[in-house]
Amino acid sequence: MKLFQCQVCAQPLFFENTLCEKCGHRLGYEADERRLLALDPAPESQGDLWMEAGTNGRRWRLCANAAHDVCNWLVADGGSDTFCTSCQHNRTIPNLTEAANQQRWRRLESAKHRLIYTLLALNLPLTTRPDDLEGLLFDLLEEDGPNAPPVMTGHDDGLITISLAEADDQEREKRRTSMGEAYRTLLGHVRHEVGHWYWDKLVRDGGRLEAFRVVFGDEREDYGSALQRHYANGASPDWQMHFVSPYASSHPWEDFAETFAHYLHIVDTLETAHAFGLAVRPRIRDAGELTAEMNFDPHRSQDVSQLIEAWLPLSFAVNSLNRSMGQPDLYPFVLSPAAIEKIGFIHTMVHAQDYFHAQNRQHA
Repeated sequence: MKLFQCQVCAQPLFFENTLCEKCGHRLGYEADERRLLALDPAPESQGDLWMEAGTNGRRWRLCANAAHDVCNWLVADGGSDTFCTSCQHNRTIPNLTEAANQQRWRRLESAKHRLIYTLLALNLPLTTRPDDLEGLLFDLLEEDGPNAPPVMTGHDDGLITISLAEADDQEREKRRTSMGEAYRTLLGHVRHEVGHWYWDKLVRDGGRLEAFRVVFGDEREDYGSALQRHYANGASPDWQMHFVSPYASSHPWEDFAETFAHYLHIVDTLETAHAFGLAVRPRIRDAGELTAEMNFDPHRSQDVSQLIEAWLPLSFAVNSLNRSMGQPDLYPFVLSPAAIEKIGFIHTMVHAQDYFHAQNRQHA
C-alpha cells in the first residue's frame, strides 16, 4: 500500500484515518487516483459536501457508511451513488443493534477496503449487480444465536459470505489453531474468497481453462469429495513442494484461490516496502540472495521474478524482526519452485487484464 500524507500539514497518515490528528482536517479516500485527501467543507454545502483542502475544485460526499464509522472513502458529487466503490459491493451488513457488531464490522470493512484498493491498483475488473448477474457481492453475517448453525465463510457465483465471528480475535485464533493453520486473518479471507470469483471471471470465462489445468490440475475433480478427504486426512507430507499452503492441496480451485491471495499479499506488502524506501542488505558474508531493493512499483512489474527476488529477502527480514519481538512469522510459508510457477500464472493473468483495461482507456 502507498504511504499517505496530509496535504495541509505533511502528517503521515494511515489508509484508515478519518481525521488528521495534527491539523484536524477531515480525511477522505479518493479511489480513482488513490489519494487520501484532507478536506474542507464546500462553502455552498450544508455540512455534507466537501472539497480538497486549499482548492475550490471537485466536490465530494462521504460514503453513506461513514455514518457508521466504517468507511472513509469518497463519492463524487452529482451522481446517483451514495456508497463508495468498495461499499457498493456489500449486499448484507451486520445487525447494528448488537453493540459488538459495530467494531467487528469496522474490522471487516478495513480488510475489504484494502482488498478493493489492491484490485483497483492492478486494474482488475470489478462488477456489481444488477449490471452483472454474477457481480461481486459480500454478505457480512453474524450468527443468529448459540444454537444456530454457524455462518460459513465462502464463495458462491460472486457472492462472498464472511462470518462476523472472524473479526473477533479470540474466535479467529481458536479456529486457526483448531484447523492447524499457520496464518488466518480477515484480509487473508477476503483475498482468498475473491480469488474464487476471479477464477470464474478470468479462467473459466476468460479462455484459460487448459492453461490452468497444466499448472494447477483438473478442477473437474469432485470438489465435495476432495474437501472431505482433506479434512479427514490432512495435506500430504510433501505439500510444501507443490503448494503455497496445506489447504491449497485440497482441490485445484482452492489451490488457485490460495495462490491468488498470496499474490495479493506479496504485491501489497512490496508496495508498502517501496513506499518506505526499504532495502534489505544483510551484514553477513555471501548475502547475495538475501539482498534486495524495493525500488519498483509491484503493480506494474511485468516480470514475476522481480517480485519473487524482492519478496524472499523481505519476508526473511520481517520474519526475523517478528521473532525478535516474540511474535510468529509475518509470512510463515516457503515458496517452492512449483508454487512460484503458480504465482507466475496469476501474475501473467493479472497483467493481461491490466493491458486490456489500459487499451480501453486509450480508446475511450
